Amino acid sequence: MNVQIIERDGNPEWAVIPYKEYLHLIEEAEMLQDIRDYDLAIEAVEQGEELIPSEVTYAILDGENPIRVWRKNRGLTQQQLSEAAGISKPYLSQIESGKRTGTTEVLSAIANALNLIIDDVVTK
Repeated sequence: MNVQIIERDGNPEWAVIPYKEYLHLIEEAEMLQDIRDYDLAIEAVEQGEELIPSEVTYAILDGENPIRVWRKNRGLTQQQLSEAAGISKPYLSQIESGKRTGTTEVLSAIANALNLIIDDVVTK
């Protein structure tokens, strides 16, 4: 590598390199960051972090009710989820259909039953 060192008061202050070499260093640094990010993601999954299936993401982005989407993703019926959350099946059905919004306590109970946080089940 062709490097020009510029000194100030006898100490190296700047390194000047050809632009092509600079671009190569940037590319290498980005690749190293990608490898680090990948390693962190793999570690998080190994420690139990859940991956969100694309079907869930797209369904919610398309406007489907997040509680219904997550319930189906978890393989639960409305009856099973309502029992786990301590609410009636009709109440859950009304929340999923948008006829009712549900209290914070109820939404929290539903989120807990789905092993989620409340932000995951609240329509934004």
